[in-house]
Amino acid sequence: MTADITQLAQLLGNKLAAKGWQISCAESCTGGGVGYAITSISGSSAWFKKGFITYSNDAKQQMLGVSEHTLNQYGAVSAQTVEEMAVGAATYAKAEVAVAISGIAGPDGGTPEKPVGTVWFGFFIDGQSSSQKLLIDGNRETVRIKAIEFALSNTLQLLPE
Repeated sequence: MTADITQLAQLLGNKLAAKGWQISCAESCTGGGVGYAITSISGSSAWFKKGFITYSNDAKQQMLGVSEHTLNQYGAVSAQTVEEMAVGAATYAKAEVAVAISGIAGPDGGTPEKPVGTVWFGFFIDGQSSSQKLLIDGNRETVRIKAIEFALSNTLQLLPE
C-alpha cells in the first residue's frame, strides 16, 4: 500500500465514523486491495462491515446477486455490473456505503472495446448508485494500485457532508 492509499483510507474512515455509517466493498481486479487498505487502519471495525472478492462471474452472481443477464449483455467490466455489485455489497452487508471494482488489469484480457487498464467503479451511497470508468496506463500492479486509490478517493468525495 502507498502512503496516499493509507491516508485516503484514514480520511474515509473518519468521515464514515462521524456519520455512524459503515462501508462494504466488492472487488474483482483489485483482489481485496480496498478491504486491505481499509482494515490497515486501526479501529476500522467500527466502520468497515464486509468485503467480497468476486473475481469470477459466478461469484458476482452468487455472492452479490449480479444478474446473469447483465453479465451476458454488458460483461463483467461495465457500468451495469459494478452498480449491481455495489448494490449487492451494500444489501448483503447491511451497509450504507459500498464500492465495487471490476476491470482488466492485464497484461492480457483486453479487447479493442475494453483495453487493458479499463476499470469500472460502482458506488452505492445511502440509497443512490452511480458508476465511473477510468482507463489506467501502466502494468498490472500500477492498474491495481491506482484503482484502489481511486475507489477510496472517489467514495470519500461522494459522501455527503
